[in-house]
Amino acid sequence: MLFEKSQSPCWDLLAPEVQVLHPGNTNCPGCGMSLALRWLERALPNRRMTLCVPAGCAVVTSGAYPTTAFGVPAVATTFASAAAVASGISLVDTLNDEKGLTICFAGDGATYDIGTACISATAERNEDVIYICYDNEIYGNTGGQRSSATPLSAVTTTTPRGKRHWKKDMMAIVIAHKVPYAATLSLAHTEDLIRKLRHAADVRGFRFLLLHSPCPTGWKSDPQESVELDRLAVCSGLFPLYEVFDGCRYRINARPDGTPLEEYFRRQGRFPRGIASPEVARRLIQEEWEYLERMAAAFPADR
Repeated sequence: MLFEKSQSPCWDLLAPEVQVLHPGNTNCPGCGMSLALRWLERALPNRRMTLCVPAGCAVVTSGAYPTTAFGVPAVATTFASAAAVASGISLVDTLNDEKGLTICFAGDGATYDIGTACISATAERNEDVIYICYDNEIYGNTGGQRSSATPLSAVTTTTPRGKRHWKKDMMAIVIAHKVPYAATLSLAHTEDLIRKLRHAADVRGFRFLLLHSPCPTGWKSDPQESVELDRLAVCSGLFPLYEVFDGCRYRINARPDGTPLEEYFRRQGRFPRGIASPEVARRLIQEEWEYLERMAAAFPADR
């Protein structure tokens, strides 16, 4: 179900002075990206920020000149260059008396695929940038083509028989750069989401946040079930919630609770019977969890 005020004890405490996303925007109902922007403003209500938004669903939010649904300064960039543009903005902002937050807000196409080189360069230089990827696992703004974030067996306009490849591990790629902070986020775990956003805001250097972002249009799901889908993804183990400090210290934030993966598949039209492979997915999920558990045991964040 979508968020209601009664569902979060933090809601009234997080009333923002400036709205990151204005009401009346053209975003789709149930859009995870839209919900993420609302939680961003509530997690950081008093922080000055500038958004760098590459081509994708979020850039449509800006609207046609001179109107915009963004309540903070936002720079629209090309698909590949968001991290590079953010690097420049962050460096210029150091001249201000009170440095604000420079935040890339990008989809999986601009992150996993087209913008990877700029992300790697920005991370390697440890630029003072927060990079948030709203991962809807599809090229949602251009008709629903597959990206390298699309999960195994998901049907898209370019994979009508289901994607044959496992989802790229973007977290591992970023962590390999030894950045100060990297974490995964879920809209169904709001206290964890808020804590991670606030921690990222208080750290200097490159920070990477990967948000599982349901897309009812591309996932062929009920817009009212977006947050529930996020919960099922975490509880089934498909989307691990964890954070990594300085590229080497791991903390797992939530573990699978036995929720069957089939329930997550069943609520989306992109996993039709006869194409979806929950058995193969479960094996790959188990391998990923064995790796995470080993890393968290050998290199705990609290050591």
